[in-house]
Amino acid sequence: MFHKQIDKKIKIVLLVIILLFTVIIGKVGYIQLFQYKKLNKLAKDLWSRNLPIEANRGRIYDRNNVVLADNLTTTSLVLIPNQIKDKDKVSEALADILGVTKEEMDTHVKKQTSIERVHPEGRRLSYEIADKINNLNFDGVYLVKEAKRFYPNQSYLSHVLGFVGIDNQGLSGLELEYDEYLTGESGAIKYFSDSKGNRLQMSEVYQKPQDGMDMVLTIDYNIQTSIERELDNIVKKYNPDKALAVAMNPKTGEILGMSSRPNFDPNNYQDYTLEETSRNLPIWATYEPGSTFKIITPETNV
Repeated sequence: MFHKQIDKKIKIVLLVIILLFTVIIGKVGYIQLFQYKKLNKLAKDLWSRNLPIEANRGRIYDRNNVVLADNLTTTSLVLIPNQIKDKDKVSEALADILGVTKEEMDTHVKKQTSIERVHPEGRRLSYEIADKINNLNFDGVYLVKEAKRFYPNQSYLSHVLGFVGIDNQGLSGLELEYDEYLTGESGAIKYFSDSKGNRLQMSEVYQKPQDGMDMVLTIDYNIQTSIERELDNIVKKYNPDKALAVAMNPKTGEILGMSSRPNFDPNNYQDYTLEETSRNLPIWATYEPGSTFKIITPETNV
């Protein structure tokens, strides 16, 4: 009787073990067969790192396809702290090239993050500085492409065009109003690394950036040039507090030219006051238009 009870308990334990193994094997099989893609994607997300590639902002043209707002290709500094072997050496070298203190560079080099963009001292680098950094050949130190907004005519049409910030976001004028269309979609170079940040021997994936949409204005370059010239002459001769001019096609209402004084150079907007950069006088200010409209009534016989 006693042996029968033991045999029964052993059978129950064996049955439970068999059931557990069956459940485990079933679960593993389900994961391998039906959840492979999901888990593979999650694993790649953990391994993958992205070096950003900024898209070009859409260009702005006049009605005759003269470029009013363009882009320049620059480079910026990006760090992968876990890949940097001698952090003090890297900090000292980069600080010397960028003209900052080692302590300031340490905040980037020794930061506990998967990827660190050196901002602002590492943004929009000149070719000379970029070459010096590239020649260091340090692990974990990368130079990535960035686009910088460029206004070839400087203060020409400045209030209408507006300007963009260091991250290529519209901050004023048409750049702000149509920012969602002008802004492209950034790409990236995707590579894979382990949990310690060491780069894995796997193929890189290039995700091409998508440039923003171009914009064509009703502005006529030649008419705008005449307006800019005459406003400069007025300021030089009379030194007024403000001056403005608008040219419109009376048949369609299209704006062919618009400018005001004081104006600014959107390439260096940070050198001007908020009042100078934000006030497009033909739109912002109130002024007496003078005899611009006469009521015409038809002759009638009484």
